Amino acid sequence: MIEEFLKSTTGTIHVYTDGACSGNPGPGGYGIVFVNENKSCDHSGGDKATTNNRMEMMGAIVALELLKNYNIQNSIEMITDSQYLKDGITKWIVSWKKNGWKTSSKQDVKNKDLWLRLDEVLPSFHSLTWHWVKGHNNHTWNDRADLLAKNAILKEKMGM
Repeated sequence: MIEEFLKSTTGTIHVYTDGACSGNPGPGGYGIVFVNENKSCDHSGGDKATTNNRMEMMGAIVALELLKNYNIQNSIEMITDSQYLKDGITKWIVSWKKNGWKTSSKQDVKNKDLWLRLDEVLPSFHSLTWHWVKGHNNHTWNDRADLLAKNAILKEKMGM
């Protein structure tokens, strides 16, 4: 279903991602909603032992990897309610790479494995912009991504 949806899109694809965790660390999930011309397609996944920030990142990573795998060349608008994710990819990553994956306080960058994975997929897109929206603020698509993430946690807890 995702392949059919993505290959039939025209114009900008809006991608809403969210992550959630039950306990931090604990079972977690991510939700992705692809939106194009008032049509949408969902995807989600999870992990039995993770953190909220890792699930926020996984939503974006999986979304971009799916777009890359289907060779989507549309403009992409990534929308997240995670300031950690948005600021990390739009502000901090340049310094982290320059400083050998150390923060300004000389500490190891947390979630380096996922930052590397995200950084690796970025060159696949000629037009990709990042936006932040306030979470849990009655935003239809962000709320949908949040629900998908929470449902993914339940699946992880049930071993599905």
